[in-house]
Amino acid sequence: MWHFIIQQDDLSTAQYQTLQKKAAHTEVEPFNEPHPYLCVFDVERENYADFVDYLDLEGIRYESVTARPTREQLLNQMP
Repeated sequence: MWHFIIQQDDLSTAQYQTLQKKAAHTEVEPFNEPHPYLCVFDVERENYADFVDYLDLEGIRYESVTARPTREQLLNQMP
């Protein structure tokens, strides 16, 4: 399983809906100001290439990890 972390503000509604369909699970991590909301898309290994292709073609910035980060780990990565 791969976990893709994307800032919610970087996605249009159509892009978000498309990614939801391609992912096995989607979760939004809301944070208080000044931090952005993050979307975490869980993607099965066999769908990895299709998911990355879509992100790259749409120019969406993302981080991918194999271990699902905790909320605290996500917050610690923010500037």
